[in-house]
Amino acid sequence: MLELRRRVTHAAISVLVTTVVAFVFYEQILQLLMGPAEGFVDMPNGKPIYTDLTEFIGIAAKTSLLVGIFASLPFVLYQAVMFIAPGLNKAEKRYLYALLPTTLIVFMIGASFGYRVLFPPMVKFLLTFGNDVATPMIRIGTYVNLMLRLLFWMGIIFETPVVIFFLAKIGLVTPSFLARNRRWALVIAFVLGALITPTIDPINQAIIAVPTYALYEISIWLAKFAARGRRAASLETDSQG
Repeated sequence: MLELRRRVTHAAISVLVTTVVAFVFYEQILQLLMGPAEGFVDMPNGKPIYTDLTEFIGIAAKTSLLVGIFASLPFVLYQAVMFIAPGLNKAEKRYLYALLPTTLIVFMIGASFGYRVLFPPMVKFLLTFGNDVATPMIRIGTYVNLMLRLLFWMGIIFETPVVIFFLAKIGLVTPSFLARNRRWALVIAFVLGALITPTIDPINQAIIAVPTYALYEISIWLAKFAARGRRAASLETDSQG
């Protein structure tokens, strides 16, 4: 219990420190998040608006917290691994240590995909749909919340191959099981596309659904690779025994 408390305390301190640093640079972070809307937005003074007295400071604090959590994630994951490592065998520790940096890199790739590829056409659609009838006045809170939600879920979705590889490596899933459920994976991909995107057009939904399903196919290939490696390691152990 003392070890758990020590690890959690260290992780919490790291999140606090990175959140404070992020809050110092909140203007630059918010300007970065507004990047995909440039060229599509005709806002007063070229800026989004806020209508509640505490809306802006609230969204600045929320953004700083999320950035702080992500910035401290390597250290937080390190504390978690150090806590559970004594209960793992050598092979499981090796897999876990190798996958930790991969997980962070893949999450950043997924978030970058949402930022660079998905969000600009989504913003353009939302701002041009019905602009002959009404003029869009973007609230900073609504925009940033939408952007952060999209970046988070795209990062999570891109983790699918890494998670499935690890599960296949320890024998919890098999390539045949994944292959049999391709139809459900396709359905889930389009459901996620409908849930994550705020638009109703099939184009933006397909921009999420297609790479999501492609990641599932990559997961099947990685699961086959992991299963072969697991069988080879098992045969080597049996021969030595």
